[in-house]
Amino acid sequence: MTSTYSRREMLLQSGTGFGALALAGMLGGVGSAAESTAAPSPLMSKLTHHPARAKSVIFLFMEGGPSHIDTFDPKPAIQKLAGKPLPDSFGRVITAMGEFDSPVLESKRTWKQHGEGGLWISDWLPHMATRADDLAVIRSCWTNGINHSGGVCQMNTGTQFAGRPSLGSWVTYGLGTENQNLPAFVVMQDKGTVVNGPRNWGTGFMPAIYQGTKMQIEGTPFANLSVPKHVNPRQQRTELDYLAALNHRHMQTRRDNSELEARIRSYELAFQMQSHAPEAVDLSQETMETKSLYGMDDKETSEFGRNCLLARRMVERGVRFIQLYHGAGSKWDAHSKIESNHTKMCRGMDKPVAGLLTDLARRGLLDETLVVWGGEFGRTPMSEKGDGRDHNPTGFTMVMAGGGVKAGQAFGATDEVGLHAVEDRVHVHDLHSTILYLMGVDHRKLIYLNKGRPERIDENEGHVYKKVLA
Repeated sequence: MTSTYSRREMLLQSGTGFGALALAGMLGGVGSAAESTAAPSPLMSKLTHHPARAKSVIFLFMEGGPSHIDTFDPKPAIQKLAGKPLPDSFGRVITAMGEFDSPVLESKRTWKQHGEGGLWISDWLPHMATRADDLAVIRSCWTNGINHSGGVCQMNTGTQFAGRPSLGSWVTYGLGTENQNLPAFVVMQDKGTVVNGPRNWGTGFMPAIYQGTKMQIEGTPFANLSVPKHVNPRQQRTELDYLAALNHRHMQTRRDNSELEARIRSYELAFQMQSHAPEAVDLSQETMETKSLYGMDDKETSEFGRNCLLARRMVERGVRFIQLYHGAGSKWDAHSKIESNHTKMCRGMDKPVAGLLTDLARRGLLDETLVVWGGEFGRTPMSEKGDGRDHNPTGFTMVMAGGGVKAGQAFGATDEVGLHAVEDRVHVHDLHSTILYLMGVDHRKLIYLNKGRPERIDENEGHVYKKVLA
């Protein structure tokens, strides 16, 4: 995967546009007008650096920042300090709303140990607690993003600023696709608009072909797939072949236009998806028991439950990277009324997540699927507006399951009040490096040359967190 020349240079040397492959390689070898100029697909499946423990990733992104100290990281000291200023011994941090001197806010949670490993989980997550022996809870994460835009961007791309490829794009670039009928990288969100929008699943300086494809909540799974009733498959195939030939000619003087290349290939993928995507999202094939497992029979959990079930179906069909947003529009952002906010948010995703883990396990998929849960940061022990918590980028929790992780236990630690990560600190760069490692990719060797400069997902700063590896 280490390259001595860039993808742009490879395009220049190849003398053809990958998008003109038509059906020759990408669509199963059926002949077309462009197959005589076919070149290797940039999405072809690639060898790993070492044996992969996970074939796919499902990233469950809780947008807005769930409170780690009310879910997976119990802090008895908060109860003792409730209503008092935070002692100077904990140091100072810059908070998003500037209310560092606010008194400590107690946690009203009831905590119990679960599973053979005795993992501490709060009463806000009763269903995930039943899967405690699947969970690897990393309590010592930290990030640089103090606000939602920067935090969400860094958790997705490794940096607070726009312009770099998303984690899913790096995975797609490094490993290619395992299917020919669906995108390699799929994004789903609930109702709302994710902070930063498509930038979170974009490719930055990479060719656009590696970007994520957003699935729609209602109607057809992917936009613009419907075919007019008067157009038959043979007519459409002829039109696409002719369009491929025109686009190929157009690209001869525009070979550095990755957006054009991605658009050309999207026509072919869309053609194949017209017959396969509807089946992939046809939940009528699922039993009522399975739908109930995901909470689809309950109004509070039906939306995210549907997305989690679709994620499992995407994994079964060879999709590499699936990202699900819960709380799109920073709905986890509990600056005030954290009790009502987090009660609602946890209730909406707890059963679907537990159902996903249960379903993956019973189908023999959990061992080869890495499930990641968490937000862009945690929340402070200090109160905000009397009954809420501010953003906390200096210490928070991320959870992993399946895919080669050492489950049923917690790793790392924050200080006594959950403000700072103090033991085995795991930065977002380390988290990304670890995810890639579990997929068989060495983050130090996965390189993309951007204008002659070698770029890596971790900006040369990440380390694999080996303690979490099984």
